[in-house]
Amino acid sequence: QVQLAESGGGAVQSGGSLRLSCGTSGHIYSGYCMAWFRQAPGKEREGVAVIDSDGDTTYADSVKGRFTISIDNDKNTLYLQMNSLKPEDTAMYYCAADYTLVCMTPGKALGMSAYDYWGQGTQVTVSS
Repeated sequence: QVQLAESGGGAVQSGGSLRLSCGTSGHIYSGYCMAWFRQAPGKEREGVAVIDSDGDTTYADSVKGRFTISIDNDKNTLYLQMNSLKPEDTAMYYCAADYTLVCMTPGKALGMSAYDYWGQGTQVTVSS
């Protein structure tokens, strides 16, 4: 059973930085997409960043140049480095995994429907 667990959220002032981590366990698949999503109160969950087993990355326009997704396969850990944070980045952040590689279909990488496994989320709050 695949399990994902996020950590690293917190409260930070505008312009600050945070690094989120997502520990994974229970999987043995060599092909994958790992992603970060976020959901603000009253809004739909949206894709933020994706990295696949080829090392390719995809970012939402709203975070390009500020967020960096990476993965340490030896530690089975996914990261999201978030710099120049803005109040509109305030949300619950979730990591997600796709081992069927639906995510590699054009246009699917940042869509929720591609992902079968989800963490419980970690809260990020950015104050102005």
